[in-house]
This record gives sequence, structure tokens and C-alpha cells, in this order.
Amino acid sequence: MKQCVFSVDVEDWFHILDLPNTPKLAEWPALHSDVVKNTRRMLAIFRQHDVKCTLFFLAWVAERWPDLVREAIDDGHEIASHGYAHELVYTISEERFYNDIRKGKDIIEKAGGVEVKGYRCPGFSVTLETPWFFDRVRQAGYVYDSSVFPGSRSHGGLPNANPDPHVLTTAYGDLVEFPISLVNTFGKQMYFFGGGYLRFFPYWLMKRKVQQVIHEKRLPVFYLHPREIDPGQMRLPMSAKRNFMTYVGLKSTEPKMHRLFNDFQFTTFAELLPTLPDLKG
Repeated sequence: MKQCVFSVDVEDWFHILDLPNTPKLAEWPALHSDVVKNTRRMLAIFRQHDVKCTLFFLAWVAERWPDLVREAIDDGHEIASHGYAHELVYTISEERFYNDIRKGKDIIEKAGGVEVKGYRCPGFSVTLETPWFFDRVRQAGYVYDSSVFPGSRSHGGLPNANPDPHVLTTAYGDLVEFPISLVNTFGKQMYFFGGGYLRFFPYWLMKRKVQQVIHEKRLPVFYLHPREIDPGQMRLPMSAKRNFMTYVGLKSTEPKMHRLFNDFQFTTFAELLPTLPDLKG
């Protein structure tokens, strides 16, 4: 597989997870927002390189700025769902999770006027403690998911999960899973292609790791948030460690995007679906 997928979780600066002072849903409307400005900046970069991406919209964003959803669609990008209230899956009930992702799908489809096939949960927070997760995603009408981080992380993570695209059989039909792509580095599975990882590691190393994944005939999956191209964004108080991971290398994001789009080919998850062989195993 020579192509990569570049994905964006379309959310704002105040949607950072797992902090004592993360603003609650009821507070969001009163906060200053930069998500439109930063997402449009990303869309301009994609247009410059004629790159098509998958944008996982937080439905709260799509509900308030439906024009932003339509702009992305008009540019040829895939629109997918990031749910509505941006809650870690393992912190909420099965019913609350299902209602959130069903609501999110409906809102984003209404905003964009297109079918939403894909879902990604906040923080890759599907875990062994949420065994109902995939059934509920399929029940909500999604065709594929990209929520699995097949390793350990601060919140979420499924260390023993299948690391390659595969089909899961659920009580409501088959669901394609596109996991985040880890890569073996000195005997340890590591991630280089999204968020703080992409911003922290030097480009030459990230490029080498993309080539390694492609050589192994696997799918390199990238992800970013619109806030990650905005060094001047408003910031939430947090520990020194979280501050480093959240805000390190913000000035490097846009230059790295340009280099990636020059060096590799990109597609969307939706475009890959009909090209996949029988992934069951």
C-alpha cells in the first residue's frame, strides 16, 4: 500500500481532553473560537498540494459552522464524525456513548448533505473496558472506524489489537477498522505521524518511518487538529509534561505538512474502502 491517509480531528483549542480545567460542554458557546480560522488554513494547504483528506468533525463544531463542513466537501475531502460532546469513551456509559455518536452523525450529515461513513472517538479512548464499543459504532450507522491506537498511551489504547486495517464482525454487521499506524523502533512499537509525535520528531525521522510502514505494505495514518498549526492559540493551564506534549513544535506543523504532501501520496479512508481485499481473518 503506497498511499497514506491524512486525517484531521476538527475541534477547538478548548477541547483538549483529560484536564481538571477542561471547559464543560455548557461553557463552550461563550468561549473564543479559532476552529474556523485554523481549519480554513489547513484547507488552503490541502488545495495548494491537491491533497484529499478525511476530516473527523466534532458535531458541535459542524452544528455551529455548517458552512465549514460544506467548504471541506466542496474541496473534495471526506467528512467523518468525531462525535458530539468530546468525552473519553471509557468515562461514559454505553448508552451515553451510543446517543452521542448517533446524534453526531445526524448533525454532520445535515450540515454537509452527504453520508457520513466513518467515526473516530476522542483521544483514541476505546479500551478493553469498553467491549461494546464496536457494536455501538456499527449500530449507529458507521461503516468504518479509526479509533484504535494499538499500543499503550495516557488515555485509551489497545496494546494487543490488530495493527493493520481489518474487518470486525459486530452484532449489527461488519465494521472496517483503520488503526493508527505504529512502527517498530528498536524493538518498541512507536507512533510518529500525528499530534505531539508529529510535531516533536524531526522530519527526516518521520519520513523514514513512513517509508518503513509503506515497505511493510501497511497504511500510514496521520492525524492533526486545526489548533496544531496555530502557535498563537489560546492555552489551557496544565502540567509541565502535558504542556510540552500539547504545545511543543507548533511552528513546525505547517512546514512538515508541506514536505509530507510533496513526498507522499494521500487519499481518504472512504476512497480506500472499495479497494480493500477481504480483510477478515
